[in-house]
Amino acid sequence: MENFTPVSATLGGALIGLSAVWLMASAGRIAGISGILGGAFTAGQSDRLWRWTFLAGLIAAPLLIGLFRPDFLNINFPVSTPMIIAAGILVGFGTQLGNGCTSGHGVCGNARLSMRSILATLTFMATGIATVFVVRHLIGA
Repeated sequence: MENFTPVSATLGGALIGLSAVWLMASAGRIAGISGILGGAFTAGQSDRLWRWTFLAGLIAAPLLIGLFRPDFLNINFPVSTPMIIAAGILVGFGTQLGNGCTSGHGVCGNARLSMRSILATLTFMATGIATVFVVRHLIGA
């Protein structure tokens, strides 16, 4: 395992869980990023503020961290830019197909024991495992 970082992964997971609980407790909303982003453009005026605030936090947090620890933002992707773009498009397609993303289904839906979310998360994980196997071992990228 070349990217084994248990401390930062645990802290990141705890922060994601805390933010999901906070959003549910304070606004009664699910922290599903695809739903938050989609609703930022289509929801009623009274429902847009918290969505845009949440999205602004997703952008502001790494920028703020970068001010104090710029080395945290040095990321090397072992694939080409076209591969990253293709992956992003496929993730967007999968999000639409699955009626939600990994944050909505995986974090919030599983915590609520939603069968739909459990099945969606199993599908996300199986597809991700199969994709890594194909790309790394069959294609060799």
